[in-house]
Amino acid sequence: MRGTGLDRYNNIMKPIALLTAFLLLASPMLAGTIPPAEGDAKATLEKSPRHGEMVDIPVAGAAAIKGYIVYPERKDKAPVVIVIHEIFGLSDWVRSVADQLAADGFIAIAPDLLSGHGKDGGGTETYAGRDDVMKAIRGLKPAEITPRLNAVRDYGVKLPAASGKFASIGFCWGGGQSFAYAAAQPELSAAVVYYGTPPSDDALGNIKCPVAGFYGGDDARVTATVAPDDGEDEETQQDV
Repeated sequence: MRGTGLDRYNNIMKPIALLTAFLLLASPMLAGTIPPAEGDAKATLEKSPRHGEMVDIPVAGAAAIKGYIVYPERKDKAPVVIVIHEIFGLSDWVRSVADQLAADGFIAIAPDLLSGHGKDGGGTETYAGRDDVMKAIRGLKPAEITPRLNAVRDYGVKLPAASGKFASIGFCWGGGQSFAYAAAQPELSAAVVYYGTPPSDDALGNIKCPVAGFYGGDDARVTATVAPDDGEDEETQQDV
């Protein structure tokens, strides 16, 4: 789905929980509230009534990574959504997206994929500025990213409150990672991609779950990259 790119929050952010719920065939409490703008994210988190915390997530054969998890207020078991951050790392805004997904009935986990790469083995919070974070994230490789996302998945679905279904959602750099994870993880229930570049043509054929992509019509640099999957057969291309 493509838009003008001018109404990012109203036209793109609003359907996050609704779309993920549709893809997961779940029935959470769809609040219909969009996440806050970046400047309001920290204050929104401070006022949130939901339980959110940083946790250590074990990774097989490697050091644990940090992740921000938020739990929904519901009595039945909930699907898990992995929230993959932008190139700006685990920011307050990404945590606020996780909080909003929890408000809509999901267990949301936002891993810090820079865990262990920062000062003294820290993550995003240890970098001096946004430019340093962006440079570090550009250096991350699939061989590290995919096992870490699998670790988040394993951690999430084993939670007592989890239903067993899980999806990924990502933005910009994270959108590309959500797309790539759909190709790498055959048990993924759904993937949502916000202006993320697709994996290779060969990898597209490995996708087993529904994938929904949202792109800005005026963002030629990214939107032009989605052309290869327009012509895939019906087994790979799934409409929503």
